[in-house]
Formats: sequence, C-alpha cells, structure tokens
Amino acid sequence: MDRASLLLLLLIIIFDLTAADKIPDLAAESGMIFPLSYSSLPPRVEDLRLRRRILHQSQQLPNAHMKLYDDLLANGYYTTRLLIGTPPQEFALIVDTGSTVTYVPCSTCKHCGKHQDPKFQPELSTTYEAVKCNPDCNCDDDGKLCIYERRYAEMSSSSGVLSEDLISFGNESMLSPQRAVFGCENVETGDLFSQRADGIMGLGRGKLSIVDQLVDKGVIEDSFSLCYGGMEVGGGAMVLGKISPPAGMVFARSDPFRSPYYNIDLKQMHVAGKSLKLNPKVFNGKHGTVLDSGTTYAYFPKEAFNAIKDAVIKEIPSLKRIHGPDPNYDDICFSGAGRDVAEIHNFFPEIAMEFGNHQKLILSPENYLFRHTKVRGAYCLGIFPDRDSTTLLGGIVVRNTLVTYDRENDKLGFLKTNCSDLWRRLASPPDSPAPTSPVTQNKSLNNISPSRSPSPAPSKAPTVDLPGVFRIGVITFQVSISVNNASMKPNFSEIADFIAHELEIQSSQASLNMHFPLVRLLSITTSGNEYRLKWGIYPPQSSEYISNNTALNIMSLLKENKLRLPGQFGSYKLLEWKAEQKRKQSWWEKHLLGVVVGVMISLLVTSVIVKLALVWRRRQQEEATYEPVSAAVKEQELQPLSSSETSNA
Repeated sequence: MDRASLLLLLLIIIFDLTAADKIPDLAAESGMIFPLSYSSLPPRVEDLRLRRRILHQSQQLPNAHMKLYDDLLANGYYTTRLLIGTPPQEFALIVDTGSTVTYVPCSTCKHCGKHQDPKFQPELSTTYEAVKCNPDCNCDDDGKLCIYERRYAEMSSSSGVLSEDLISFGNESMLSPQRAVFGCENVETGDLFSQRADGIMGLGRGKLSIVDQLVDKGVIEDSFSLCYGGMEVGGGAMVLGKISPPAGMVFARSDPFRSPYYNIDLKQMHVAGKSLKLNPKVFNGKHGTVLDSGTTYAYFPKEAFNAIKDAVIKEIPSLKRIHGPDPNYDDICFSGAGRDVAEIHNFFPEIAMEFGNHQKLILSPENYLFRHTKVRGAYCLGIFPDRDSTTLLGGIVVRNTLVTYDRENDKLGFLKTNCSDLWRRLASPPDSPAPTSPVTQNKSLNNISPSRSPSPAPSKAPTVDLPGVFRIGVITFQVSISVNNASMKPNFSEIADFIAHELEIQSSQASLNMHFPLVRLLSITTSGNEYRLKWGIYPPQSSEYISNNTALNIMSLLKENKLRLPGQFGSYKLLEWKAEQKRKQSWWEKHLLGVVVGVMISLLVTSVIVKLALVWRRRQQEEATYEPVSAAVKEQELQPLSSSETSNA
C-alpha cells in the first residue's frame, strides 16, 4: 500500500472515531421542530462507487408515490402513511431528511405518548423479526437484541429495539412491499412524546435510512423527491425513487462527505434583486448549509440573518412593525398586508439564494413568512438567527417547491410548483391496484435470513358498506370545530380549501375544473366556542354523478375518520356523514322544469301579444271618432215641422 493510500485510510479512521461521538448543538428557537440529529456516519467512498456501479447496470426501477399530510406551521411537520407488518398496521410518520432511523411506538413501550394511531403490535404480524445482536449494531444489556437511541437538539429522544418486517408504501405505489429494518420504540421523551404523529420516517444518509435500505436492495434508484404544500393548504407529495427532472429545475451541488446531512453550496443571498454582498464563507461554517425537512423555519448565522432582515424591512416601508404572537419570542412581524395570501407578493420582496453554479432559487414571500396567529392580515419572518455557524433551511423555505434529492449525482434540484396539483398528476387511478409481487428475500442489514416467507401487504382500498350504490349524487358530512378564543372566528374558506385538498377535490373558492367534484359549505350553527359545519360534496360540472372510484375513496376516508383538520382551525371532530344515491331520471323528470318554464314563457308572450293587439285596436278606434274643436262643421238643415205642430202653433 503506497503512502497516499495509507494517509487516506488514516483520515477515514480518524473521521469515524471523532464524528461518532458528535451531536450538533443546533439552535432550538420558537418554531424549530425536530432539528437535525447526528444519526450516522457519512457513506464511504467505496460504498458509493459500488452502489452507483450497480445502479448504472440496472434497468429503470419502480418508485413509490406517497401523499403528504398535515401542515408545516400548524403541526410543525408533514407526515406520510406507512404500513408495517402482515397484516399491515398503518402509521402517520414525520418525513425527516435529518434523521436516518424510521421508528414507531411499540406495544411494549414503557413511556410513549398518545398518538394518532394505535401502537405497533409485533405479536400480530406474521412477518415480524427482532434484530439479533451482531457486530454491526449496539446491543441491549442482555446482549441479545440490537437497540437504537436518537436525541434531538430540542431535548426530545427516542429509543427502542431494532426490528425487521414487511413495509408497504400505499395504493399509489408502484413499489411492492419490502422487508426493512425500523425502530420499535420503548421510550420517547419531549416533543416526540406529545406530538400527534406516531413516529418518524428517516430519509437521511445512513445504513438504517429507509432510502438506503431500498437502494441497497436494488428496488429503487438512489433518489427521492419531496413537495410541500403552500401557506394556505398544506399536504403535498413524496416519491421514493427517481423522477425525470422537470424543465426549469435549478440544481445545487450536495457533498456527501461534507457532512452526513443534505447540504448545498449556497454562495450568496439577494433581496428584491439586490445582492447582500456577504462573504460566501458565512454559509460554510460547521455543517455548511443544510436542507432539513424535519425543521420548520430557516436559521442563518447572525451576520447573514441581520443582512436579510434589514434588506426586507427596507423594502416594506408601508407596513407597520408589530409584536409577535408569542411574548416569549422576539418575532419580527408586520401588519397591513391583507389576509389574501395570493396578494402578499405585492407587499413583500422576493429573496433569491445563489448557488455555486450561479443558478438561483427564488423564494416567494410564502417561503420565508408565516401568518400572525393573533392579528389578521399580519405576517412574521420565518427566518431566525442561529446560535452556531450552520445555515439550516427548514420546510418553510421549500413550500410549494419540488425538491429532488439526487443522491446518485450528488445534487439537489428545486422547482417552484403547485404541490397539490403535482400530487394529482403523480397519483395513479384509484382503481389500479398496487403491485403485490413476491418480495425478494435479500440479505438483510443484520445478516438474518427470515425463517418465514413474507406475504405482501394487501393493497385493496377499504370498502364502504353501501351495497348497490353506483350513482352518488351528493355526499354530506358534519363536523364540529371548537376554538379556544370565541372572538377568533374560523376562516371557512381556508377550511374548505383544506378539505378539498385532503379529499382530492376542489372548493368553491378555487378556479373550477369541470372534472373534479366540488365541496360547499351548506350550513353553520354556533354554540359558544363551538361551530357545527355541514359540508356537501357535489358532482363535477361535467357529470350528473360523482364517479364511483372517487366516491368510494371519499367515503372510505370519512368512514375511517382520516379527514383531519390542522390544529390552526381548532379542535376538530367528525360528527356524521352520508352518501345520497341519485337514481336515474326519466325524460320527463330531467326536462320537467324546462317544459314548465317553456309553457309559462309561451303563455306570458301570448298574453303580452294579445294585450298589445287590444291596445292598438282601441287607439285606432279613438283616432277615427275624434274631431278637433276648431274643425269646420257642415251646417245641418232644420227638419220641417209636421202639420200638426204648425197648426197648434
């Protein structure tokens, strides 16, 4: 071995020994949810080269299309639905590019909070295996099982047993269910204990990452994409696997050896088209500039933060500076921009991030602002100073932005787009089943060959007990919303937009599409702080009925109570729902109203014509008998008197 090779090997060993004990001390500001944790070592050079060689030799691989739920600012995160076990047990997991381990609460958990779904029950899964102690993992005190432990900067933690089971990715996935290693939680603390989501889906770099496991199995290519919804709606889409880069996508280099996180080579910031002329080194401290989907807001080193803040304030002289919603934090907020989010670009400037290749990602106001929760029409900066030198870009920066994590080519791609529309384009037809081909039993991460042949998780959508219903005319449902402050009336148009997004239909406030069903607010009743709202879902303009597949999908979501409103609207409860069948109408039933209206119009027109004719005739008669006073009158001769009258005279 030559001197250069020995030096390289020595550097790798030193890096491994020092990095393994490091946990980044990142800032935990007011809105920082699940900031980065050091969860694995960077992949080694030979591992990456081997993986890319295998990928280049492979054919086009399938990918998994997965819907995102929740809202970034109301919940602090986005979740997706993952199914684990046979039969599958469903969980809502936070998508987190800053974590590697995917974990859910286990039925054996000694200290776990109350979450959205029941705990995972290993004893009910016929394909479950606990990972046995081996040299590649940390073992429990008895030396029998592999364990994991993760701590986060906001002082929450998760620990438990590493397990392996069949994981399914939903009905829209072209990827068949796969065996994968995940964490079965026994203890959780802090925000992890109190959050509504069940657990975390780790998308970072590392052997335990769900992405790395699928890539190592050769079932997807080394890439995935996230698309977060905008300020008004939330939700979005995720793709595990490769997609073709859309036209207009801008790219930034991401160095996997710079840090274990997804970093980008940010060089400069621009506000309203003007460069801040910062030293590029300010964005390259500690972990560099990191994109983390599990963090809510953006955090810049103080020098960059002050420059951005001052430049934004300079561009909005007409807006009034006000206090933030929480007196415990010195938020920078402004009033006077109006409630219409579509118009805030008329008040706030665009911010651009310039990368090392001189390409720029334009940030609209929704990418750095959040609504003031106590003052209508007010907004606050979602950018904060960081206590260390790391630049941390949270989910707010990429709202309504498709982000492709092209790990194979060491770059991240960005494209401004409507993430709600993107999900509709990505989702396959509801009646096309997910593939259920047999799962290849690849050598697992812990060198265990499962003793049982896994059976794929069923992909059929849940049925609804409405036999014989083929023509759904309207679906109605009633919800109860309780607000903490009686003076804060819920924004019903925002609720309509959110419901439409969740049910993949459209609201009456949207630009109407003739092919999508429409949701309308039918009635509102109030009692103190409680609002009871009745909603109706109607067929699209191009049809008399809601399509069978769409109706079944909506009814399944309502039946299983999967329609959930974010906490920003208040405490939510689904009271009741029903689907009304619309029977086929006869010709007379379809056209009765038209016939009646036609007859009435005909009678009215006839009546008007008759009246006009009578008036015209009367006028003609009057004109024939009338003579002016001054007209010459022919003198009439007197009649001769009769003889009798003469004699009497």
